[in-house]
Amino acid sequence: MTTETDADVTAIDNRPSPATYELGLGKLSQPLVGRAIELIWREGQLLDDKKYEEWQTLYTEDAKYIIPVDPDSEDFESSLNMVYDDARMRHMRVTRLVQGYSMSAVAAARTSRTISRFTVEELAEDSVTLRSAQVLVGFKRDKFQVLGADVTHRIRFAGDDARIELKVIRLVNSDSAVNASGFLL
Repeated sequence: MTTETDADVTAIDNRPSPATYELGLGKLSQPLVGRAIELIWREGQLLDDKKYEEWQTLYTEDAKYIIPVDPDSEDFESSLNMVYDDARMRHMRVTRLVQGYSMSAVAAARTSRTISRFTVEELAEDSVTLRSAQVLVGFKRDKFQVLGADVTHRIRFAGDDARIELKVIRLVNSDSAVNASGFLL
């Protein structure tokens, strides 16, 4: 009886070959994409700093800010949304946050958001559509609230100007009870 040594044994791998994926920046290295990401990070900073009036200037006049209930929805006008804001509604929301007495403005939560995992969905001559992941930590009345979301931004460019044309926030827990946040996502 003979025993084989490790050198005599050949491993058999029946798994299919993995798909070829070339690592690198790809579309992320495009100048418009970099500018769009900078704008999204700027938006997050303004929101964390509670500079809501400056925040709303980042949007085009016809922009939509949407938080759908159904995370798979694409038809926002015909489906239920937690938020579906045009310029008028964004302005009213900001007014409530910065003026007068409202539950969302009293002892407003301190927030810190991380926005990452950018992928390019569409790249055109004058616009970029990006998907990203956002983790937002809010602190209010000695309690933390953590919200995760997949976010889609469409950024419109006109010369040196860049503005948000669409923002869709798909909360990870959108189909469950979502507590009032007291801050913008």
